Amino acid sequence: MTFSISARCERTGQFGVAVSSSSPAVAARCAHARAGVGAVATQNVTDPTIGPKGLALMAEGLSAQEALERMKATSAHIEYRQIAFVDRHGLSAVHSGAEALGTYGALAFKNGAVAGNMLRDLDVLQSMRKFFEASEGADFGDRLIGSMLAGLAAGGEEGPVHSAGLVIVREVSWPVADLRVDWHDDDPVGALAELWERWKPQLDAYVTRALDPTKAPSYGVPGNK
Repeated sequence: MTFSISARCERTGQFGVAVSSSSPAVAARCAHARAGVGAVATQNVTDPTIGPKGLALMAEGLSAQEALERMKATSAHIEYRQIAFVDRHGLSAVHSGAEALGTYGALAFKNGAVAGNMLRDLDVLQSMRKFFEASEGADFGDRLIGSMLAGLAAGGEEGPVHSAGLVIVREVSWPVADLRVDWHDDDPVGALAELWERWKPQLDAYVTRALDPTKAPSYGVPGNK
């Protein structure tokens, strides 16, 4: 019921996850990232605790593969889970349990991983990977959103998707983008892409306002002088 990309930007050190699903509010459960540490997607009969636990393991110095193996050894019902890890070195690791739903799969590659279940076919994942790799040098958020759109164009899920989300982290302790379309009748990924285009030009200003308001640009709201 879900497809996702977890990735690292080799140029900037950012980490991010983009995800979409037929179920509501998918990003609240499935998308996890920590600045300087890595990214984790956990999906398919989701255990949301895998995200924070996996990030904690990678923060201790474990590689993506080592952290994944630890989670597989210590998590209950691992046969129902799909997991994708990307670490600070751009190494990635994936797991799809035998009880994953429908047509499912996952691909690990340098600086990224894609995973999906209930897919139209496995070309969805290949299309997502190809877009991400071919767009190296572009804005990281654009690459994540573009990968999701490429997955949709290749067939997406077997049925309609209804929610989508994007989380990006970089040098600060909070997500610099945490965008969610928790329910959309027709096109949550398209709605997420529109939301990203609205957020992207303001992203740096919000970071600056948090760190040092005296250096921030005008707020651009009525009543601000």
